[in-house]
Amino acid sequence: MKEHHGAFQVAGAFHAAARPLFAGVACRQGRGGPPGLSPFAACGGGSGSSEARLERVAFSDLAQGPYFVLALLLDATTLCRTDACCRLLRQLNRASIGPWRALGARVFHGLELEKEGTFEQPVSNLDCDSASSSSRKIARIDWKGRFRHFRVDIPTFCAPFGGPEIAAVAHPDEVAYFRCRLCTDVIDESSTQGVYLEVEVLANPDNLSMAVVDFEVGGCSSVTFSPDTGAVIRERKVREAPRKVEGAYIQPLPSVPPGRRFHGLMGLYLRRGHLAFFRRCISGTSDGGRDLGPWETTGFVSDLGWAEGRRLTPCLAFRDEGAYHVRVVRVGTEAPFPLEINSGKDGDIRWSVFDWEVGAPTLPAEGADDI
Repeated sequence: MKEHHGAFQVAGAFHAAARPLFAGVACRQGRGGPPGLSPFAACGGGSGSSEARLERVAFSDLAQGPYFVLALLLDATTLCRTDACCRLLRQLNRASIGPWRALGARVFHGLELEKEGTFEQPVSNLDCDSASSSSRKIARIDWKGRFRHFRVDIPTFCAPFGGPEIAAVAHPDEVAYFRCRLCTDVIDESSTQGVYLEVEVLANPDNLSMAVVDFEVGGCSSVTFSPDTGAVIRERKVREAPRKVEGAYIQPLPSVPPGRRFHGLMGLYLRRGHLAFFRRCISGTSDGGRDLGPWETTGFVSDLGWAEGRRLTPCLAFRDEGAYHVRVVRVGTEAPFPLEINSGKDGDIRWSVFDWEVGAPTLPAEGADDI
């Protein structure tokens, strides 16, 4: 495989790329004033009818709706602080339709874990169970705990790697699959959010690529981005033995300078059913330092017409073994900068077609000329 150095020779093109609903609960008595005095009266005082009015505006009244509207503006760090300061807020935040659930549904929109489903999947399952059993029981779900679980596990790789970093690859043509899946039925053309995955390449002894595959439901297709060559390769296995693959490629970005390996950042962005890739190269400077270049993008180069099923698995493909150092640095909803989606299927992009086949060598027919 190593003999293929041309990015766009037939086999070389492949081998060179290696929400919210709410409820309320009771309030803790305010401090700093006599029993029965509201927190507002304790802080600001007042007399007569004004004080009577203030006593009727307790903090617990906000739990019937206004608090949940405000809580939508809070991030995870702020929600943790409100949990720590007040039992009332902790109960409100952990409500089955409270802000921890709303935050998780927003942050992990379009993502699911390998064995956990989507962030809100337990609700769907429980709805199905209660409907079939005519039960009115509502199971309690620890939405804060689920948020923590997703936050830790989403940016990690499956075994044998595990964790958010890869330090070594033991075998040629190794593939490291992310634990998360991309839900194409959620990130469809009607969706206003996307999903962006970014990795940092700190050590690269040979060649690696970023790809998405549809193997989860028995598909046999992939779209791969090679940061070294700047090429995007789309492939589909049409036969297992002898193996035959049909593919096409484009080169929206230039190759890295000859003799260099790619180091820097690369990302995958899925939005409204279209794929784009990003690259930011690190290059050496004259004084021995390292310079981080500008972001580059392929633009939205492919729709999802090639994929089977409703789940795609992102992965990293390594061409050769060695001491790599790659880590997941970002999982979010926005790309490094906004992109416009081309009109039409794959826009006006022209893909170059290639096929390759691997099988036992065949002898030339009798009488054929020697080559």
